[in-house]
Amino acid sequence: MRRHPSDPRPLGTLMDFREIYDAYLPFVWRSLRRLGVPEADTPDAAQEVFVVVHRRLGEFEGRAKLTTWLFRICFHVAQDRSRRAHVRREVFDESGTPEHADSSPDTITALERREDLRLFESALERMDLEQRAVFALFELEAMSGEDIAQALGIPLGTVYSRLRAARDSFRKSVKLLAARRASATPGGEP
Repeated sequence: MRRHPSDPRPLGTLMDFREIYDAYLPFVWRSLRRLGVPEADTPDAAQEVFVVVHRRLGEFEGRAKLTTWLFRICFHVAQDRSRRAHVRREVFDESGTPEHADSSPDTITALERREDLRLFESALERMDLEQRAVFALFELEAMSGEDIAQALGIPLGTVYSRLRAARDSFRKSVKLLAARRASATPGGEP
């Protein structure tokens, strides 16, 4: 990795691949999930991201934040996987499903959280990838509009128009999905 002229660290102290992997794996994982990569595919997708990082680390000049560069790679990996999704076929294996559910308070709370997470992920899935990327970076990763524009290679105005559309889409989806969930629950309550 070339040293950026404004980097205050002495030569030879820039992060190597292992340090980047250790420090940014959680960010990459979250980014891929928020970009619609299914949970079962996330380990493979994260590996694809880090293969690209390893291959292109020497080209990273430090003009952008490392998270910006990593997110751009995550975006492209998620986009490629989405295009190839029609080729893959998944089969649900019920052999690991328990016959009797545990009804302890901790289990019920965990199930409610899992259901809320499914609602959140379903709302994200209803957005197109470009809106989802902006929404995830702004709302969940707290990136600035300028950093998002740089990460995605789009004008700042486009960032804010996609964010506005993504927020509208998210609100509508959550409302619709919550209403469906409420009508499917006995007694009509969520």
